[in-house]
Amino acid sequence: MDIELLIYIFTFLVIGLIIFFYLYNISKKEKKVEEKITKAIEFGIHEPISLHPVIDLDTCIGSAACIKACPEQDVLGLKDGKATLINATHCVGHGACFHACPVEAISLRIGTEKRGVDLPHVSQTYETNVKGVYIAGELGGMGLIKNSVEQGKQAMQNITASIKSNHSNQYDVIIIGAGPAGISASLQAKKDGLKCITLEQDSLGGTVFNFPRAKVVMTAPMDLPLYGKVKLVRTNKSELLDIWVDVISKHDIPIQENTKVEQITAIPGGFEIMDKKGNALTSHSVLIAIGRRGSPRKLGVPGEQLEKVAYRLLEPELIKGKQILVVGGGDSAIESALLLAEHNQVQLSYRGEKFGRLKPENSSNILKAATENRIKLLMQSNVLEILENKVIFKNSDSEERLEMANDLVYIFAGGELPTDFLQKTGIQITKRFGYTVRSHKK
Repeated sequence: MDIELLIYIFTFLVIGLIIFFYLYNISKKEKKVEEKITKAIEFGIHEPISLHPVIDLDTCIGSAACIKACPEQDVLGLKDGKATLINATHCVGHGACFHACPVEAISLRIGTEKRGVDLPHVSQTYETNVKGVYIAGELGGMGLIKNSVEQGKQAMQNITASIKSNHSNQYDVIIIGAGPAGISASLQAKKDGLKCITLEQDSLGGTVFNFPRAKVVMTAPMDLPLYGKVKLVRTNKSELLDIWVDVISKHDIPIQENTKVEQITAIPGGFEIMDKKGNALTSHSVLIAIGRRGSPRKLGVPGEQLEKVAYRLLEPELIKGKQILVVGGGDSAIESALLLAEHNQVQLSYRGEKFGRLKPENSSNILKAATENRIKLLMQSNVLEILENKVIFKNSDSEERLEMANDLVYIFAGGELPTDFLQKTGIQITKRFGYTVRSHKK
């Protein structure tokens, strides 16, 4: 009897220790999550700025499946046994958490109750309030490449179903923008047998082409029309563009680069698309697949029109021995400054007191570069004038004009939503607060 009692006592002690250490580990992890949230609030990266998950706490069972599925770092964590947002600004709208949740406790939303996001009116078929004009990709709020590719394909399938065979336009559909959504839609149009042309104001790849060469631009496989599964999970810009160029040339997809569309006008039975040079084409339908940034935002200072000023970085490895000023405090500015600093003297001007909304790796790398004197940070500074061999600037708390020797200026001040272009077309734009993009509820 004594032996049996000892066995029972020993068993209860073991079970008690297991429960104790399990609860202790959970408490320890949740404490770390609370510390991360506090830090995220301090650095201004806790509040969502775009597409992000919203957790129904009444439904969530704390399985952590969403945390494991997320390809980004520290977007989600567990607090009080439930999933919670940590660094919301790092969310790229992947949607993996939405699909991974076993109890359907997650929905994907754009904007919050406090922070609104300007979005065009788009139906579930990607058609705008202007019948025959569709929108897919980043402009509609879905910025991830994989999502944009899927939207481009789906939008084109809906357009194919709507085409009237007896129309008299030059094209069945004209696609504006040769980024991820536009390329996918172009391939789907070819697959569906449509007469189509794609117009791109810049170069093939759109926004992706403007990324620094080594930047990873895809974190999950995707299904590309006429190509199949793109299985390169961590694909850089060059690899992705090579795939697009290969499939486009193989299937003879017409893409007209350096053609900026100025106006879309409704005509009987279709639309007239006018470019900046005054050339006009007609089409039964139109798919707008441009980015949310539209045109790069300028500083509006004297000398900004000089050839030494650029708004994107294309071949950083070819730039050596220059004195360079990078303007901006976002991820693009930081990544470009770090690349340029490998072979140049780089100064980074940012109007803020400290960086906010940066990816953790970028935040760590830029502070390290500054500590090692590889990059000089000019915080709380504003550019006043750009000259041929120097730049005039001032600190926010001083009126004194300062100057620095300079060969090149790169400005990363974001972009402006192409509101005028959309409104001239008749597309309605509304500021959405907490707008649900995906929900499990039917």
